[in-house]
Amino acid sequence: MAQSRHDGLRCTRPLFGGKSGATMRRRDFLRLIYSASAWPLAAHAQQSDKLRRIGVLMAHRQGDPEFQAYLSAFKQGLEKFGWVEGRNIQIDTRWGALDDADGRLQAGKELLTLNPDIILTQNTPPTGSMLQLTRTVPVIFVIVTDPVGSGFVGSLSRPGGNATGFTIMEPTTSGKWLELLKDIAPHVKRAALLFNPRTAPYAKYYVQPFDAAAAKLGVNAVTATIDSKSDLERVFEAQAKIPDTGIVVMPDGFLNVYRAEIVSLAARYRLPTVYPWRFFPEIGGLLSYGFDQRDSFEDAAAYINRVLKGEKPGDLPVQAPTKYELVINRTAAKNLGLALPTALVARASDVIE
Repeated sequence: MAQSRHDGLRCTRPLFGGKSGATMRRRDFLRLIYSASAWPLAAHAQQSDKLRRIGVLMAHRQGDPEFQAYLSAFKQGLEKFGWVEGRNIQIDTRWGALDDADGRLQAGKELLTLNPDIILTQNTPPTGSMLQLTRTVPVIFVIVTDPVGSGFVGSLSRPGGNATGFTIMEPTTSGKWLELLKDIAPHVKRAALLFNPRTAPYAKYYVQPFDAAAAKLGVNAVTATIDSKSDLERVFEAQAKIPDTGIVVMPDGFLNVYRAEIVSLAARYRLPTVYPWRFFPEIGGLLSYGFDQRDSFEDAAAYINRVLKGEKPGDLPVQAPTKYELVINRTAAKNLGLALPTALVARASDVIE
């Protein structure tokens, strides 16, 4: 059988009949090569266009604008990686899963029946409830205290299971809050750490460093626990009866919900109070030291992107905040008769007038 070469391609004349047959052979060959190379690209595009489902379990009420803003920050973070709601992802959200254990489990079950590819949880109790329900669906958590002690992960560097995410302040931060209380209210000789044991099961994580810092500062440290909204006034009234007392508010979702009531009570009973989040001084609280929770939600979007692209949560280290902000409300200090130290103001990220 006669053979010839045309543009470096081996052609068989009798199959196509002469030179035109060789040209046709070459075109068919190139078409085949192009089609074969396009197959993986088409498959990848098909996979990218598949609608992925993200479940979100929020600790706070849907009507709270502060936490709506955090969810918006999460969605914006996803968009940076090309995940757009309604195009290639669907986000199913359940709200208000904080201080009702049965409600948290029910909300978690509802999300799991939707067959999510991954779940975002906010706060320690909702994360605990979700991990009671599944150890297979990937879970990315935010605003969680002591994930190792809570049994969520094996270690911070190698979580090892189906969960990883972002913690809040280290335990030694409770000592920093006490130092700031003494800086802004030097007369304080007694400090009460405020929290709800039901929504802050991790309280000892902060209590021990708080006690250690108090001993160094010569401050009498006590805990002030509450279990309901109606308890708040009783606790503030009791603390105000003891001279030279100040309050430190623990990171606790329950206290976030009733932040307006807490700020109002601190002002009414003239108790200098230090908070973990800036939304307290923004509504009239004295001082806060912590990080911007929006950052955690944006960072969670990066982790979700990585898991959706094939990485395992157990291989992604749990991360802690690296940027803190000190926010002071000058009007609140003035109303309490406190002179703001120049050095403290100079360190502040923001001074609200």
